[in-house]
Amino acid sequence: MYHLDESEEEFDLNIVPMIDVIFAILTFFIISSLFLTRSESLPVNLPKAASAEVQDRTRITVTVEASGDIALNRDPIVLENLQAGVRDLMDSRQESVIVINADEAVNHGRVIAVMDQLRDIEGATLGIATEQPEPESR
Repeated sequence: MYHLDESEEEFDLNIVPMIDVIFAILTFFIISSLFLTRSESLPVNLPKAASAEVQDRTRITVTVEASGDIALNRDPIVLENLQAGVRDLMDSRQESVIVINADEAVNHGRVIAVMDQLRDIEGATLGIATEQPEPESR
């Protein structure tokens, strides 16, 4: 015997808590991905520039330490082999940004010699790494 007057409870699916969880997971992945970037440079004291911009293309780092030693993506290299080393790292189909991390105590002539070697590489854009100046406290 069936009772037709019995009503079934309607099923109600509330998705608001699920959306909150998805946004929390998305936020976690976005914030954690910011910490996964690799730095390919050696620690040097960079000069400060207010007009510094971030470069988004393939990045090759050339570091000139205060002693005058040169490193290509953290590997020591001599000035004469620098141009060939950079060409080996560049992807031939794409332009690259070569960032020069020169310690502010290094001889200006040494930085010019490095730039002179890199200027002849086709498809390469030179950039000099700087730090943003700290805001003055009032």
